[in-house]
Amino acid sequence: MRTLPTHQSLVEELRAIRRPGLPRLRHCPHEGLREVAVVAGLCAGEGDELVGIERLLAAAAQRLTGGGPLRDEPDCDPLARAAAHTFGLFADRRGVAAADRRKAAAAVYGVTTERFRRSQEPELMSELAAAALALAREAGTARAAATVHTAATATIRAAVTTDTGTVTTDTDTGTVTTDTGTATADGTGTSIPEPPPARPVPPRTANRITVQVCPIEAVRDADILVSSENTYLEMSKIFRSTVSGALRRAAAVRDDAGKIVDDVLPRELNAWLRSHGRTGLSVRPGTVVPTAPGALAAHGVRRVYHAAVSMPVDGGVRYHVAPAVLAEAVRGVFALARTERETLSVRLSTICFPLLGAGQGGLPADVAARWLLWALRQELYEDSTWQVRLVARRPERAEILRTEALRAANSAP
Repeated sequence: MRTLPTHQSLVEELRAIRRPGLPRLRHCPHEGLREVAVVAGLCAGEGDELVGIERLLAAAAQRLTGGGPLRDEPDCDPLARAAAHTFGLFADRRGVAAADRRKAAAAVYGVTTERFRRSQEPELMSELAAAALALAREAGTARAAATVHTAATATIRAAVTTDTGTVTTDTDTGTVTTDTGTATADGTGTSIPEPPPARPVPPRTANRITVQVCPIEAVRDADILVSSENTYLEMSKIFRSTVSGALRRAAAVRDDAGKIVDDVLPRELNAWLRSHGRTGLSVRPGTVVPTAPGALAAHGVRRVYHAAVSMPVDGGVRYHVAPAVLAEAVRGVFALARTERETLSVRLSTICFPLLGAGQGGLPADVAARWLLWALRQELYEDSTWQVRLVARRPERAEILRTEALRAANSAP
């Protein structure tokens, strides 16, 4: 990926263009913003660089809303609204004078323009620059992943022989077949990659994985429950039937009337985002964040780990999960568990995973199971002191997990 400008240099450019405004952008320093817009895929070259920068600022402001629409309404994030007013991003506000734009931005916070200039405006510039850089990095990462996937697919099409057998591709159906299973196309005609060959695991290690049919929130006496989250670490609504929503609902602390008095999991996630400077921004896919169990402690749960595996696409209408991200998340879970086992002075030995990526993430259940089991085998090869539970609400999903778990056990020497 091309080298991006520094955060501070972007902040300085944003300050420089605030007063002249977007109509006079060509007369202001904007090389850093142009470079970020190019990497983010919002402009292709000099011909549309100014339009690309405007698109970049609008996309960065929308990102500050947490993924929602950018609207001049009280329920929209104030930082995003103030940024849009500052640079004239709302409809019919592009050519408004600088003083009036600042006045409108200050009104979002209910402060004077001088107070806004000294307090909120510097924060706004910093957050907008960070959001723009994040957009560029994500676009660059996506292109790099696409390049790697294309190379991997080309290798597969060459019918490479590995230590697990011959891998071939049916070019008519887009199906990848190996001696250990099949990965079907993802709906776009692109073959979903298989995990690499797993290292041999002793039978006693393979047998440390069990599968059960039940909702994850009903699991008892598991030290760590793993929740699947999006890359903004925003949990599902409490009434939804997703893993994230179910755990949020079960962990919430309620009073005698059933009213929630502490929405524990999202509260702790938001605290983590603030402390790491990621409020309103996404985290790297595969990131794992720990929280307390809240009311789930009554079930014998000690920790809840939140694995960011689903990346919002199409404006958040749907999600995308790269299969390899599941393996990264599993590595993150075990690494965090080993650290907390030492630092928290509590006995952690059992980790419970749902079928990551197969819900809102849209991965076929067999593909998600194959990558999950592959990653678990790698971790148990390194450290067999853990007991792993795999849970599925639906029997057919549990059967897929059992099939993959048995295949892993039977392949052991």
